[in-house]
Amino acid sequence: MRRFRKILHPTDFSKASGAAFTRALELAKQQRAELRLVHVLTPPAVLLEDSFMTAKTWAELTTAGRREAQRRLPPLLAKARTARVRATAAVVEGTPFEEIVREARRRRADLIVMGTHGRTGVARFFLGSVAARVLALARCPVLTVR
Repeated sequence: MRRFRKILHPTDFSKASGAAFTRALELAKQQRAELRLVHVLTPPAVLLEDSFMTAKTWAELTTAGRREAQRRLPPLLAKARTARVRATAAVVEGTPFEEIVREARRRRADLIVMGTHGRTGVARFFLGSVAARVLALARCPVLTVR
């Protein structure tokens, strides 16, 4: 089996991400790899054509999202430390699949371990699949955990 030295785990703090975190942590411990956690803040979307969002509201939503991510990452880092896994975390902004792939390249990740919500049909068409896009664009192997 190939040895992984740097594992990237993107998290959106969902149940699917939790299962992927557990797997990423196991692999990092087995491989004595560094684990990088990343949460991507997606800019608040304006869903209606005629809607308007002030710059202040936009900034407040972004700040709230960043605060929430910064509140939820430390417990994951603590679990990694308890498992004796070297881990770091970051919060970045942008389109999730693009930022995950960018972070993997920037960090020279050997593996991406991410959750998948398992959406199919119409839900996948409208919501897209971050995992599918990461699989298509990543230069390193991607392990998806359902």
